[in-house]
Amino acid sequence: MAKLPVISGLKAVKAFSKAGWVASRQTSNHAIMEKVGYTVTLSVPKHKVLKRGTLRNLIKDAELTVEEFVKWL
Repeated sequence: MAKLPVISGLKAVKAFSKAGWVASRQTSNHAIMEKVGYTVTLSVPKHKVLKRGTLRNLIKDAELTVEEFVKWL
């Protein structure tokens, strides 16, 4: 199992974009991301450092593994 890196919210948005997610809008300091065929939306906080639990839950909601997400970084 790959170790979950400590990254910023902006880097997470870029990685999810490479995985096919599209930033549809922004509310306050969160990027709302959607993907065709998924009913789930991702609300990625644009913080300087994302908490590991938050990032892990976003990866799980996107139906990715940690290894796949690290590959998109």
